[in-house]
Amino acid sequence: MSADGTGPILAAEAITKQFGGLTAVNDVSFAIPRGAIVSLIGPNGAGKTTFFNILTGLYKPTLGRVRFEGKDITAVRPDKIMALGIARTFQNIRLFGTMTALENVMVGQHARMKAGLFGSILRPPRVRREEQRVRDKAAEALEYVGLRSALHEQLATNLSYGDQRRVEIARALASDPKLLLLDEPTAGMNPQESEDLTRFMERLRDELGLSILLIEHDMKVVMGVSEHVTVLDHGEKISEGDAQTVRTDPLVVEAYLGKQEAERQRQGGVV
Repeated sequence: MSADGTGPILAAEAITKQFGGLTAVNDVSFAIPRGAIVSLIGPNGAGKTTFFNILTGLYKPTLGRVRFEGKDITAVRPDKIMALGIARTFQNIRLFGTMTALENVMVGQHARMKAGLFGSILRPPRVRREEQRVRDKAAEALEYVGLRSALHEQLATNLSYGDQRRVEIARALASDPKLLLLDEPTAGMNPQESEDLTRFMERLRDELGLSILLIEHDMKVVMGVSEHVTVLDHGEKISEGDAQTVRTDPLVVEAYLGKQEAERQRQGGVV
């Protein structure tokens, strides 16, 4: 991104990731426009989560670069990447089950807190004031994602699956991100919950000015919310464009349905 704020908020340049003799991601370039909702899709084993993990610093690419707001973050630690303004959720919810919903979200603000080790132990007035601000902000985040105030002090493990998803998103939002990465956010949700989350993603973009990247298997969600879609298959980018362009791409149909079924649909005029 240039100094005047134009260009993509994040750009991955020729990313390759190898695990021994396995190439999980092969020469994939990818950009996220500022203020956009984009999706990364593909069949199981396509390399989507590996790519996500590279963007957030959990994996280092074998080759290639990742730039966030023009800064090279390829070798930056995950906690430093979060502090720069990238937050994520996980396909398998990773909350602290023995902590309350509120406490889980407070953890998400750790990168923004100023109190050091001694301040946390001695707890002078400035530290107590900061802790109260963190608690208040966590409560606001939970209310924003739609978790009832009566559930804020419930242990995370006792919450419903949908409410745990809300807490996880609230925790990500608590770090004041500029870019939010959502890994299978509608997994385990019923159709109404998926529809609600789709509308919520649009709220995040419109009200908070976030850019959003999601991995998602629910094609109704992808097609309903995405302004741009990138498709991976066996670690390689096979298609990219708006939702309608990608949905009708023969390579995408083949990747999801298999070659014979894709050919049958083409002959039948389905695609």
